[in-house]
Amino acid sequence: MEDTRDLAERTPRSERKRRDSFGMFDGYDSCSEESTSSSSSEDSEDEVVPSIPASLPIIKNNGQVYTYPDGKAGMATCEMCGMVGVRDAFYSKTKRFCSVSCSRSYSSNSKKASILARLQGKPPTKKAKVLQKQPLVAKLAAYAQYQASQQNQAKSKAVVPAETFDWGQYICSNNTIGAPVSCFKHAPMGMCWGAIEEGVRIEVQNSDTNLSTKVYWIAEIIKLAGFKALLRYEGFDGDNNKDFWCNLCIPEVHPVGWCASSGKPLVPPKSIQHKYSNWKAFLVKRLTGAKTLPPDFAAKVHENMQFPFKKLMRVEVVDKNYLCRTRVALVEQVIGGRLRLVYEESQDQSDDFWCHMYSPLIHNIGWSRSIGHRFKRSDVARKAEGQADAPAQYFHKVKDVDQSGDWFKDGMKLEAIDPLNLSAICVATVRKVLADGYLMIGIDGSEAVDGSDWFCYHSTSPSIFPVGFCEINEIELTPPRGYTKLPFKWFDYLREAGSIAAPVKLFNKEVPNHGFRQGMKLEAVDLMEPRLVCVATVTRIVHRLLRIHFDGWEDEYDQWVDCESPDLYPVGWCQLTGYQLQPPASQSNREMPQSVPKQKKKAQQYKGQKKKRKIPVGRRPFSQAGRRRSSFSGDEEQSPPPYPAQGPTRPRPRTHLHQTHKSESLLRMKEEAAEVDEFTFSQGTSDQESNGSGSYYIKQEP
Repeated sequence: MEDTRDLAERTPRSERKRRDSFGMFDGYDSCSEESTSSSSSEDSEDEVVPSIPASLPIIKNNGQVYTYPDGKAGMATCEMCGMVGVRDAFYSKTKRFCSVSCSRSYSSNSKKASILARLQGKPPTKKAKVLQKQPLVAKLAAYAQYQASQQNQAKSKAVVPAETFDWGQYICSNNTIGAPVSCFKHAPMGMCWGAIEEGVRIEVQNSDTNLSTKVYWIAEIIKLAGFKALLRYEGFDGDNNKDFWCNLCIPEVHPVGWCASSGKPLVPPKSIQHKYSNWKAFLVKRLTGAKTLPPDFAAKVHENMQFPFKKLMRVEVVDKNYLCRTRVALVEQVIGGRLRLVYEESQDQSDDFWCHMYSPLIHNIGWSRSIGHRFKRSDVARKAEGQADAPAQYFHKVKDVDQSGDWFKDGMKLEAIDPLNLSAICVATVRKVLADGYLMIGIDGSEAVDGSDWFCYHSTSPSIFPVGFCEINEIELTPPRGYTKLPFKWFDYLREAGSIAAPVKLFNKEVPNHGFRQGMKLEAVDLMEPRLVCVATVTRIVHRLLRIHFDGWEDEYDQWVDCESPDLYPVGWCQLTGYQLQPPASQSNREMPQSVPKQKKKAQQYKGQKKKRKIPVGRRPFSQAGRRRSSFSGDEEQSPPPYPAQGPTRPRPRTHLHQTHKSESLLRMKEEAAEVDEFTFSQGTSDQESNGSGSYYIKQEP
């Protein structure tokens, strides 16, 4: 009865203590730099688990993970400390305790509160320190970890790791900012980033300590860049010597209070350990009224990292060799929502194509037939085992449009982003009107005779514009190849061609408040090499249109993309998903070796002096003989991510021939001399470069 009353008296005080400290500091009283014996045993054994060989079975009990060498042996749980181990290694005939100290501690009334606390999932209090002597199984696990670590070190010495790109250092050294996660609705957490901002407190592992076990401390977000945050431990105030960058979506980041609820110790960094005599009072004062992560933040991250597409699902995707048609492809790989698709007829899976699952380039099986789009019939007679058509609801939905009345007609002129040269907005023509609002668009002056490079855009696509869009927004419009009446004037061109401009009212005028700003950093797909995700910068904003510059490369490699493009990602997306990030190219890697002939670019007639283009060097999976207008090509000769990093200056070759199955006319077009018109865009400073203000379209002349 006395023991029962003692437990009842201790429990309310422990709960009141938890409430007084905001449920965040209960573990600190029993863990410090000087007394490591009371450190949480869960942490030390959690660190053993990842490196233990597969031959040692894993046992989980009450959230703790242990191993034992004999899978046939019986198991026992210590009634004092909760340690799990082989029953034969436990103390006494009853096998109730893992050691003599636990057996003696159990009989002590001063330890009963610790038992109750453990049953409730609470950390031990200051008056209930537990001497946790590890049984034989823990020693065996530690030895297994040591052997595994030695093997890992031997392997790492055999393979020289490539230099990794440090986003944090790059942002700080260039004094730039990263685009907020909320700008990327398609990215994980893009729709639920919420109020995560500077000043939010989190609990992270404390790396500034001499303790052998894993301990934690509170840190404040000083700066945000996408998923990554610059953190500063509480107590350092204005001292930034120990600041560090961390991806907020990794499992090691927790909301304030996680340590208390999980029984993990909070220990101040050793650099400032003696700065305050009462750290608990300091934290209570500092954290009163402060924000932290939502309690379900980790669960939301996990939920957002689940993707519906699975391996061997069948889809229709644009044929990278004939842009005017689609083909059947199989999902081979899914990384962060990006799909590696292998065309169905590919025998060795080398004929592949990368795109995001929300890309407008992929559709459900039967889409082409339903709208009247050209489609290459597959030579495969029947589906192989395990293959299935991806459900239609998995694909990006387009807006319903009314094609009755005043609608697009064949021969109408407009302006469009060239799918083979995404740095240019060109004079274009509606070549064919399909069902459900889809259009086949050809780039004037550069079309193949057979129309094999016509491209399918939806009428609501942000990549097509009415006549005069470039002029009103001070963007360089690329005139038709061979057109000599320069500077280009739409009114004259329409009259000479006997054509009319597509009505302005048919185009997408919606401009969302996307949140992008000029100079923001992000990770962007190089759509001319769609397996590559590169370090990039937003250099210009025209309503919903973004000019994306690949850091370390010339402006001629820039891309015009929509603000809602699924090929743009926040800083840290590659780290979060495990995708290979291409760092900025250095000048040395872009210079031409003497053995490689230089390609020239013919300057536009009114531009004057010629410029010589530098071709990236290094591994060249593509032919460099073709002109710059290349197709949406995946890498036919290299394995997709994750692939071995080639260092921070991995080349991004841009000119390559289509591979096989080309008509003679298209080959002639692609095998012209490697002289291509070069255009630059004007850095406009008008008020129209905004998210939604200003005139979006020019008024058409009658």
